[in-house]
Amino acid sequence: MSDEYILEIENLTKDFPGIRALDHVHLKVKKGEIHSLCGENGAGKSTLMSVISGVYPKGDYEGKVFFKGRETSYHSVKDSEKEGLAIIHQELALSPYLSIYENIFLGHMKTRFGIIRWDHYIKESQKYLDRVGLKENPGTIVSKLGIGKQQLVEIARALSKQVELLILDEPTSSLNDDESAKLLDLILEFKRQGITSVMISHKLGEVLKIADTVTILRDGKSISTWDVKRDNLTEELIIKDMVGRDLTHYFPDRTTVPGDTVFEVKGWTVYHPEYHSIKVVDNVSFYLRKGEILAFCGPMGAGRTELMMSIYGRSYGSKSEGEVYIKGKKVKLNSTRAAINAGLGYISEDRKNLGLILIHDSKTNISSSSLDKISAFGVVNSHKEIKEAEKYRNELRIKTPSIHQLTRNLSGGNQQKVVISRTLMAAPDIFIVDEPTRGIDVGAKSEIYRILDALVKEGKSVIMISSELPEALGMADRIYVMNEGKIKGVLSRGEATQEKIMSMALVG
Repeated sequence: MSDEYILEIENLTKDFPGIRALDHVHLKVKKGEIHSLCGENGAGKSTLMSVISGVYPKGDYEGKVFFKGRETSYHSVKDSEKEGLAIIHQELALSPYLSIYENIFLGHMKTRFGIIRWDHYIKESQKYLDRVGLKENPGTIVSKLGIGKQQLVEIARALSKQVELLILDEPTSSLNDDESAKLLDLILEFKRQGITSVMISHKLGEVLKIADTVTILRDGKSISTWDVKRDNLTEELIIKDMVGRDLTHYFPDRTTVPGDTVFEVKGWTVYHPEYHSIKVVDNVSFYLRKGEILAFCGPMGAGRTELMMSIYGRSYGSKSEGEVYIKGKKVKLNSTRAAINAGLGYISEDRKNLGLILIHDSKTNISSSSLDKISAFGVVNSHKEIKEAEKYRNELRIKTPSIHQLTRNLSGGNQQKVVISRTLMAAPDIFIVDEPTRGIDVGAKSEIYRILDALVKEGKSVIMISSELPEALGMADRIYVMNEGKIKGVLSRGEATQEKIMSMALVG
């Protein structure tokens, strides 16, 4: 093995029941570089990192993994951490009810005569918080921090284990632009300190900004490895290798002409679920037309998700005030069932916790909102259920060996397609989609954009919450801009730009 490389992978193959996740993968990571791993959902990126870090133990895969020149034989993550390898998963693994410093040293605190020196660890944690730039009291309970700060706690924990190779799985997928920029700067600082990083990301602009080398996986195979600067790597080249084709029309050509107003909200105010005097949404009014995609943009915490959840069956807030009209008729949507019956469909931004039952199969998840359509006298017709699930599996190109595959075993993009299938089966006229492409690859994004475009061409209407401004600009007919729980303005498709949206949100 070469001293130039800190990590080398030879002929790595990993199988799950009914599917080959990794197929003779090869990978080399140089010491001190930032190496990015790109690929569509289901390409095998997270599985590869799980093998490297010991999540899948030696003997559970074929092939060889070398770290610092020696072949590994990890049987748990603890084994890899002892050698200076740390992985930070997309779903953070912090204990929400413990403090920052307790999370940093959890699992590797040393005792003296069976007693933990708490003062020592509080002081020691400050050193790592300073390195990641987190200005919080070490005693702060983690659940009181935002996602961006929790991400920094995870990194501080990795640093406390004297990490030499840091693996980050979609580190910016849940962060706003400012938080993402700070995290990328931090990874560059680690590079200057001699720490090697492997970053899995679907955000190709971020990849090209900080990566030295990019390796692309497709269908479990290593397709290509590029030197970013020497090869003048572009997003187009990455996408071509990821999906095996050119995505010449990333966004569909939208030619729909919206019709009459089908949904209207007037004077909508929502109060915080715990602090009942605080307005999270303040006197918001908007309307949606037939065959229209309406986007809501704004910074994190603007109140967009809270607005839509409170409208959809009062799923958020201690109290809601205002009026909702569907096709000119005033309605009361006091439950999610009432919202579904009124013709609304909702796709949550948090698909794992709010959108799916991960321990159930794809078939059950797809049919869960439409049991009345496939039942008689309270008994589900299993033949109809299978037929409907297979229909959406084929139409949305869900990559799964079977509709009986557990949803937790699907990639993020395919899980999102299951959520969309469930909503489609309920046949709503109005779709509310919250961050529909968060954490999924460019190929899957393009397919979801195609699905949304097809819906409005059929006369359906879509409300889309998006933190990705190019996505909103590429898909929406109109854009409402929110901040601090209020509507700051509205822009038509022709007049909207990223600069106007940000100015409207931050200046008003």
